[in-house]
Amino acid sequence: MILFLAYQVKAPEPAADIRADASLRVRSQIPMKLVLASTSAYRRMLLERFGLPFETARPDVDETPLSGEAPPATADRLAAEKARAVAAQFPDALVIGSDQVAHLGDEVFGKPGSVERAVAQLKRMSGQTVVFHTSLAVLDTATGRLQLESVPTRVRFRELGEAEIVRYVEKERPLDCAGSAKSEGLGITLLESLSGDDPTALVGLPLIALARMLRAEGVELP
Repeated sequence: MILFLAYQVKAPEPAADIRADASLRVRSQIPMKLVLASTSAYRRMLLERFGLPFETARPDVDETPLSGEAPPATADRLAAEKARAVAAQFPDALVIGSDQVAHLGDEVFGKPGSVERAVAQLKRMSGQTVVFHTSLAVLDTATGRLQLESVPTRVRFRELGEAEIVRYVEKERPLDCAGSAKSEGLGITLLESLSGDDPTALVGLPLIALARMLRAEGVELP
């Protein structure tokens, strides 16, 4: 079943990449879709909090960082690439792309993919402050206009013993999230403190920023 989101758009303009700006012009009235360029269950559950109908689509994007690329730049680039990767399927829609990169200094922590790598990541992050950069893109496929914003969260891990790291990984299996800890689940017990502008950013979709960006496109929230 395909759900549609109806609100207003203006006639297409030349494509432009811009940062989120509440002064963006409100659309004129035509039916449009809202699309989440992700099949992540975490992002889907977060977006459902807005109470808006939306579709999901899997973006085919290589998430490997480029040589010499800073973590925030990687997150920005991938969020935009994910939105653009599914844009052709939805020629008249707002497409949401998001990506998260965790790093400790120059050391980047991606999705572990295995129990062994998850355990190794958590051992490395024990007692350390790791920065999670969560980037968000909203692409208007009718005009090519892109809003892009990055929301950092500083996460302080408490000193972790090997036995509790192994126990946590075996219980929650955080193999598909950067940094190997699900703060929305049992992973919160591994943390000492959090610092950031948006608690939902750490889960993978910054809702405060997203609400601002959608309002700039004429979407009524709340």
